[in-house]
Amino acid sequence: MTAAGLGPGRVAFVLKGYPRLSETFIAQEIRALEQRGLNILIVSLRHPTDPATHPVHQQIKAPVLYLPEYLKDEPRRVWRGWRLARRMAGYGAARRAWLKDLLRDPTPNRIRRFGQALVLAAELPADIGQLHAHFLHTPASVARYAAAMRGLDWSVSAHAKDIWTIPDWEKREKLAAARWAVTCTETGRAHLARLMPAPEKVMLSYHGLDLDRFAPAAARVGASDGSDPARPVALLSVGRAVAKKGYDDLLAILALLPRELVWRLVHIGGGALTGKLKREAARLGLSERIDWRGAQPQPAVLQAYREADFFVLAAKVAKDGDRDGLPNVLLEAQSQGLACVATALPGIAELIEDGRTGLLVAPEQPEPLAAALEMLIRRPELRSQLGAAGEARVRREFDMHAGIDLLADRFGLTPLRAAAE
Repeated sequence: MTAAGLGPGRVAFVLKGYPRLSETFIAQEIRALEQRGLNILIVSLRHPTDPATHPVHQQIKAPVLYLPEYLKDEPRRVWRGWRLARRMAGYGAARRAWLKDLLRDPTPNRIRRFGQALVLAAELPADIGQLHAHFLHTPASVARYAAAMRGLDWSVSAHAKDIWTIPDWEKREKLAAARWAVTCTETGRAHLARLMPAPEKVMLSYHGLDLDRFAPAAARVGASDGSDPARPVALLSVGRAVAKKGYDDLLAILALLPRELVWRLVHIGGGALTGKLKREAARLGLSERIDWRGAQPQPAVLQAYREADFFVLAAKVAKDGDRDGLPNVLLEAQSQGLACVATALPGIAELIEDGRTGLLVAPEQPEPLAAALEMLIRRPELRSQLGAAGEARVRREFDMHAGIDLLADRFGLTPLRAAAE
C-alpha cells in the first residue's frame, strides 16, 4: 500500500516515547505529513516524562495509543492481547521470529517488546494499513512483530544510537523484513545499505528544518571579544547529558581556556549525567560560568540561540558505540546565524564545512578544541563570517521539505505539484 500506487492509508507511527522534547524532528515530520494528508496514529512504548512540550506537539492531530511500558503493570491487557493475537494468521511467524531473537538476546527487554507487540496487534484499529517505526532498535522490534501478526507492511526511520548499538544480525534481519527504510545521514545510509538485501530500499532523508519555525534572527550588535568583564562571550550548547554528547570533554576543554578570557556557557538539555557534570564543573572551578537550564520547550531554545555568540558541541563515540548522526541542534543554531564549533564525527561533517561554515576538530582532543573556542571568543568577526555562511547553507540545502517529499512518496501521497495541477 504505499509507493506501489494504491494510495495512502492510515499509518501507525511506532515511537519509543511521545511527546519528547529531544525528538522535535519526529514531531516536525509527523505534523508535515499530516499537512500533506497522511492519516496517522501515534503508538508510544512509553508515557511522556518531560515537563513540557513543544508548540508543534499541540498542532499534531494524530491520536496516541500508549502500550504498556512494563508488562507487569497491565497484565490483563497483555493477556487479552495474547488471546486475540494468537488467533491471527501471522502469529506463528511472529512468534518464531521473536524466539529466534530471544535465543540470541535473552533479555527482559526482548520479552517486553513481544508483549507490547501482542497488545498492539490486538488493539490496532482495522483501518491501519502500514506500520512505521522511528528507530531501528526497540520500536522496530515491536513494529516488526505486530506487523507480522496482522499481515501488514512496515517501514522504519533509523537515526543514530539505533544504528550503531545493535548487532549486525538484528539490523540485517529487520531491514530484510521492512518494506523500506530511511536514515538521516549518508554515513548511516551506507552502513545500512551494506546490510540490506536490496540496498536501494535504504534511502537518505535529512531531517532538515521547518524554516517557518526558525525565521532569521536579528543582526547581533556589540559583539564582545572576551576581554570585558562586563560583557562575557555567550557560548551555548544544546543536547542531552549523555555520554555521546561529550559534555565531560567540554568541561575539561573549558578549563584549559586562559583565565583572563571572559565567557559564559548556557547548557540546555536534560539527561542522566547532569548531576555528575555539575559536580565536575564545580571541581574544575567553572560553576559560576555555567548556566544549567535543563530541558526546555522550543521557544525557549530558539531565544537562547538568538542570545548566544556561538554554539559548541563536543560529541564523540561513546564506549557502547553510541554516537550522533547529524544533530538537529546544529541545524537550528546555524539557522540563527550562530557560528558552530563541533567535533568531526562523520554525520556532523555532512553539515559543517571546516573553516567555511563552521569549525571542526577531532573528537576527544582537548587542546585543538580549546584553541578553536579561544579563537572564536577572541574574534567576533570570524564568528560573524562563519555564522553567515552556515546560515546560508542551511537555508539553501537543509529545508525539511526535501525529506518530507521523499517520505510522502513512500507513503503513497500525491506530490504537491500534481495536487496543484
